[in-house]
Formats: sequence, structure tokens, C-alpha cells
Amino acid sequence: MKSNYIKVLFAFIVLTFLGSCSDDFLDKKPTEFVDYEGATKTTENLMTLLNGIHRSLYVSYEDQSQGGLGGLMEQIDIAGDDVVFPITNGWFLTVYNWSAMNNENSTELRFAYRTYYRIIRNANTIINAADAAIGSDADKKIVKGQALLYRAFCHYQLVQLFGKRYVNGETNSQLGVPIVLTVGNDKFPRSTVEEVYAQINKDLDEANVLLIGYTKPNNSHLDLKVAQGLKARVALTQGNWSIAAEYANKARAGKTLMPMAEYTLGFNDFNNREWMWGSHINEVQTTYFANFGAYMSRNFSSTVIRSCPKAINSKLYNMIPSTDVRSAIFDKTGKHTALALPSNFAKFPYTSQKFLAISTGDSRCDVPYMRVAEMYLIEAEAKARLGNADAASILFEFEKTRNPSYTLSTNSGQALVDEILLQRRIELWGEGFRFYDLKRTDSPLDRTGSNHDIGITNGVLTAVSSDKRWQWLIPKAEIDANPLIVQNPL
Repeated sequence: MKSNYIKVLFAFIVLTFLGSCSDDFLDKKPTEFVDYEGATKTTENLMTLLNGIHRSLYVSYEDQSQGGLGGLMEQIDIAGDDVVFPITNGWFLTVYNWSAMNNENSTELRFAYRTYYRIIRNANTIINAADAAIGSDADKKIVKGQALLYRAFCHYQLVQLFGKRYVNGETNSQLGVPIVLTVGNDKFPRSTVEEVYAQINKDLDEANVLLIGYTKPNNSHLDLKVAQGLKARVALTQGNWSIAAEYANKARAGKTLMPMAEYTLGFNDFNNREWMWGSHINEVQTTYFANFGAYMSRNFSSTVIRSCPKAINSKLYNMIPSTDVRSAIFDKTGKHTALALPSNFAKFPYTSQKFLAISTGDSRCDVPYMRVAEMYLIEAEAKARLGNADAASILFEFEKTRNPSYTLSTNSGQALVDEILLQRRIELWGEGFRFYDLKRTDSPLDRTGSNHDIGITNGVLTAVSSDKRWQWLIPKAEIDANPLIVQNPL
């Protein structure tokens, strides 16, 4: 027990100082606090650092609303058209009304930028030390492979937010984000979008080799299936349909979708058979009012949930058949009778109970980062865009687990693609994809004709795909710290 405590404390100290910000994430090696060389000398120590990264994904660093990757997932869906604020009392309201995107002093922009670079710096510590570390070759591959996935994932998230979208077949010379491959105090300019994706794929390809044969202890760790899933996800964004289909198929091979009986249990257990990667919220390492469940669940008693529970776009809800189990994780009346909500919980139509915390007094809710369902949808979309005949059958295989009345689609071409994209909206609601999906498909924001309130959105019900706010501003604090960075159009 003492040994485990020391390891956790060691990881926390090292990662805190390696990953702190303003010159935070640009800090020098923390030699005045930790023996840096000793911290990276063995694969055992590197494993401890890796476990620290796993746990850091749900840490709140600077503000209660900034609860790690779960908070960033919330941002991405709130910026889209499918998550609805019934009133103005809620975190990320400036993301919802799109005022944050063109405010270089916004704490919301800073949250995303710093969180991802913090993880990148910590991953670099492992990547750059793994080959020379004392330990077995197998352990070196395991720890380095996972760190490479973290670095690729974070650069991928960043370039989608702060760069213009990737367009297949073009040069993609538009500015992306700085590529950071070191731990030190060096400053880097923004690389092009093409260069960023090249580095992302380089890291993914190496990880896909290093993690062959690795059996992970639980779903907070990243294995070959996660590497394949991330490769598929990135390829979909780039419009590399063949690669997306191939790797999505590899990622889901041998995996199963959850049955209907499990679908309504609250999306809060990372041991679910369908989850491929997620965070388990440790009771002794959590901040109750910063957890994903303190914002996106329906039953935890936080001010945000009591007053501003998140709802689904009513137009989207009305496209879900009554025979589809996913219709049961939203309540058109807003009463949520089965949950027996306390009387001080405000009730609004179309609110979600997809995510459920442990109780009204315990906000813990494991956070899903990758599920088998996404792999089916990636493969189906990629094959539909290629015109492959089996795209509809892949969609059918997935849909039958959600709606037993679903019949094989007769759609083809763009109509089939649109059907699959609709299923992405329904299936991945609240999991951090919608803004990215709109951007990668060059689609406009359209909240009209639904339960989005024009007053709460500050008039932002639509945004054309050429609107400059799709490309978030670089936080001014980071530009002040690094004069090599060029700001996006104000």
C-alpha cells in the first residue's frame, strides 16, 4: 500500500511540474523538484508516469468547469447543434453561444489549448526516454506505444479546433498548431495542417507496431485496438476512406456491441463490453463538482444539473423511432419519473439521462473516449463514401442492436452517407464529436426549428461553414509567451 502511494505521489509530482502552464507547458525540466533523470531511468518509473497521464485525464487543473477530457468533450458537443441549454445557467455558455471562439482571452479556449499540450509534454517525457530506459524491450514498447497515442490524439484534437479543416486532395498549407516533440523550454511556430496530420499519422503508425501483442489491464490503458481506432478516426477526418474503413474494421474485430438491456444503465462503467478506452473515476482522486457526471448526468445534485440539465435537439429526438432503445435515454416530458429526481431539480423537455452518476451525492461517472459503436459507424460511412456495396449491411449489423425493427437500408450514395451521419448524431450524443463532424464535413451549424432558444444562444442558431469561428483563436496568453505563433483571423 505504501509503495503504491509513493508511486502515485511520484507520478503526480512529476506530471504536475512537467505539465504546468504559461510558461507552464513550456517549463524546463523540473530538476529543482524531482530528479528528472531518475524519474525516467527505468521502464517501471515510466509506467508510473504513464499511469499519471491516465489519471490526469479527469483532473481539474485551473477551474471547476475544466474537468479534463470529459470537460473538453462537453465543449465540443455544446458548440454543435445537438446539445441544448434550457436556461443560461451552465458552464461553457460562451461556447454554446459561440462568443468564446473569437475571444482570444477566453478561458474556454485556454482550457482546450493548455490541457492538450500538457498531456503532449508529459507523453514526450516518456517517448524520449523509453528507448534508453532500463527494462525489458516488451515494457519499452508498451509504455512508448501508449505515450505515442496520447501525443497523436492531442495533436489531432488541437488541429481540429485551431486549424482550418483538412481537405483531401489539397495541399492543406493552412496553419495548424505547433508540433511539440520535446519536453524542454523550446518555442515552436505553427506547422501547417498537412504537417500536423503527417506527425499524427507517424505516431499512430509507430504505436500500431509497438502495441502488437499487448494485453491491457483495464480500459484506462491504450492497446492495439485503441491505436487502430484512432487511426480510423483520423483517416475519416482526412477523407482517407479506405484507411478509415480498414482500421475501423480491425479495431472492432472480436469486439461486441452492448445489448439493449445495458444501453439504459447510465453509460458510467468503463468495464462495459463495448467500451474500448475510457477513464474510471477513482473515488480518492476526484473533484466531485468537476467530474463529467457533475455536468452531463441527470441525477447528481449540482447547481448545473439541478438548474440547467442538458437536453437533446428536439428535431433530432423526433427522428429516433420509438422502437429504438436510444429513445429511452432522453425524456420528452423532462420528468424522468424512474429516476425519482428531488423536487428542487428543474424539469425541461427532451432532457438526457444517457449519463447517470452514482447517486445525487456522488458525481462519479466513468468517461467514454472510444466505443465499438463508433468503429461500426466509421467503417459504414467510409465504405458508403467509397460506394462499397456492404456499407448498408455494416450499418444494419449495428442498428439491429439498437432498434430490432430496423430493416436493411435501400439508400445508396449521399442518401446512405446522410443516414449514417444521422446515426452518428444519435449514437455519439454527448461524447464529444458533433462540432468536429460538422467541421470535417464542411456542414453549417443549424439549430433552427428546435428547442434551442434564440435568447440563450445569443442569436447563434446558424453559422455557415465558412464562418471564421469554426477556427478557434489561439489563446492570447500563449501568443504572448511565444511570439512565433501567428493568430487566426480575429
